[in-house]
Amino acid sequence: MIDYPDINPEIVRVGPLAVRWYGMMYLIGFASSYLLVRKQIKERESMKAGRAGSASGPDGRTLPLAEVDTLYTYLIVGLLLGARLGYALFYNFSYYLRHPLEVFAVWQGGMSFHGGFIGSVIAGLLFCRHFKVDFWHAADLVIVTAPIGIGLGRIGNFINAELYGRPTDVPWAMVFPGAGPLPRHPSQLYEFFLEGVVLFAILWTLRGKEVKRGVLTSLFIILYGSFRFFVEFFREPDIQLGFVLGFLTMGQVLSGLMVLAGVLLFLYRKRASSA
Repeated sequence: MIDYPDINPEIVRVGPLAVRWYGMMYLIGFASSYLLVRKQIKERESMKAGRAGSASGPDGRTLPLAEVDTLYTYLIVGLLLGARLGYALFYNFSYYLRHPLEVFAVWQGGMSFHGGFIGSVIAGLLFCRHFKVDFWHAADLVIVTAPIGIGLGRIGNFINAELYGRPTDVPWAMVFPGAGPLPRHPSQLYEFFLEGVVLFAILWTLRGKEVKRGVLTSLFIILYGSFRFFVEFFREPDIQLGFVLGFLTMGQVLSGLMVLAGVLLFLYRKRASSA
């Protein structure tokens, strides 16, 4: 067994205000994604320099560098709203149905990746429709950077000693504060490695390949859903839900649907016009 590294979740506190590691992970994740999207656009602009043609592909206008700031304003709002509403809907619906105003009490915790992903997609669609940017082009630029924020978020979960794993006797098991005396899987670190490190390595490597628009987005959906489905076997089910479909957790149900949607999208985009 390994001792849990008891890290203070608060970086600094000034009176009633505190800067927490979890929030800092969100900021670093957004900033990293923003910078890498700008990097990709600049690389593509450099490749186009000296070549004839417009900035439009077969599916529509590509994302201009000048509009990245606006895109991220949409995405951040969509992600945060979607993550909170998704948690209320998927993981604690009966409670928030009785206490609807507490949906807005984000300081109490409770965010859903699947809800945040849906919120980001809706926000991206609204942005692309308003600014007449091809959605799949913008989605592929952003999605290859998404694992950075996801991985950092899992580190934040680990520091907060939340979303811990099921009891186990593996040599690297840890006793998490507030989770009882039993050693457990550090499932947050499993997710950090698969959903963060591995997923980023795969997508970032493929970004320079000649693939049709939307294929990278579909691969993200398939791979994230598969990794999350697998790790959920080691993660403690949400206490208010337990198992929701036989031996499956809510996270596995949502991730299974995500994989199915990703496969259908992959097949659809593979048949679309060339990138």
